[in-house]
Amino acid sequence: MKKSLILAAIFILGSLSSVWAKDMRFIQVTDTMYNSLDESSVEKLQTLVSEINKEPSAEFVIFTGNNITKPTMDNLEGFIKETNNLKIPYYVVLGNKDVNKQRGVGKKEYVSFLKKNVKSHKKIESPNFVFEKNGIVFIVADGSKEVIPSSMGYYKADVLKWLDEQLTFYKDKNIVIFQHFPLIPPAERESHYTFKADEYLKLLTKYPNVKAIFAGHFGVNNEQVVNGILHVATRNAPYYRVIDMTDYETQNPTFWSVIKEGTE
Repeated sequence: MKKSLILAAIFILGSLSSVWAKDMRFIQVTDTMYNSLDESSVEKLQTLVSEINKEPSAEFVIFTGNNITKPTMDNLEGFIKETNNLKIPYYVVLGNKDVNKQRGVGKKEYVSFLKKNVKSHKKIESPNFVFEKNGIVFIVADGSKEVIPSSMGYYKADVLKWLDEQLTFYKDKNIVIFQHFPLIPPAERESHYTFKADEYLKLLTKYPNVKAIFAGHFGVNNEQVVNGILHVATRNAPYYRVIDMTDYETQNPTFWSVIKEGTE
């Protein structure tokens, strides 16, 4: 029997909007941990893609890291083969399980493969990138480590410098950030905490136009507003989060979210 609605969560940043407000929908999937040698893993991703293809009016899908269970080209190729069946554009974030330079799938190889095989990544040259939809700026920040990967993410100085530059450039637009590692822990699990998260959080205090950060990694659903920013963690696939940004052209958009499950 196919399951759909599991948990409805409504979270708000700013004031409630009128019925005439504009809506924009996107979908977050995280920690799919695809394994090309595991038939059940392949079927799980196929079903998830099928379920997402039934969602009305979504602009795009964002996969927020740990897309594959081990950093091998077979896993990456299989993951992209299945996700290319999505009917809407999708974007890919790196997690701690996705890259390992010693195993031959470093960030350069991963990004190059996405660039060659994913239409929406054709012009993307880095694991840190920006895309825009309907006037909203979406920024992907990479906290993964390709040398001695670990479950503790780290947004290094060069990433924060790049992020600062993007936030300055887009200071007049509403911004949503996607990343694998949360800045605000959604659960007590010290091995998964982000290293030097305070440096990143300090940077964000300069930019009130950053409205939300979506992450995964902890395997739980959680929403917290800290210093005016909505920090969202989403449970591992086959669950996925459907997000509606209401009145997104105003200074304080409203976020509505529903958690679903793509499982037979």
